[in-house]
Amino acid sequence: MYIKVRVKTGAKNELISAVSRDHFEISVRQKPEQNMANRRIVELVALQFALSAKKVRIVSGHHSPSKILSVDVPDEAEEI
Repeated sequence: MYIKVRVKTGAKNELISAVSRDHFEISVRQKPEQNMANRRIVELVALQFALSAKKVRIVSGHHSPSKILSVDVPDEAEEI
């Protein structure tokens, strides 16, 4: 499953909000340096779907605030 993410880095509070089923807006505290913000985004999306961080990866947008992530969810969870 692919999801679209819009990211704000350097925020005071971390927040993940669902715009739609496959579109999220995420605020993270980390700055976009040394891939730290991208790692935290992967962790937050994995927590949102109750998965391991290994099941989530950034497909495009590594250097952009708009990203596309691939999430390997089990077939039962996709129907929810």
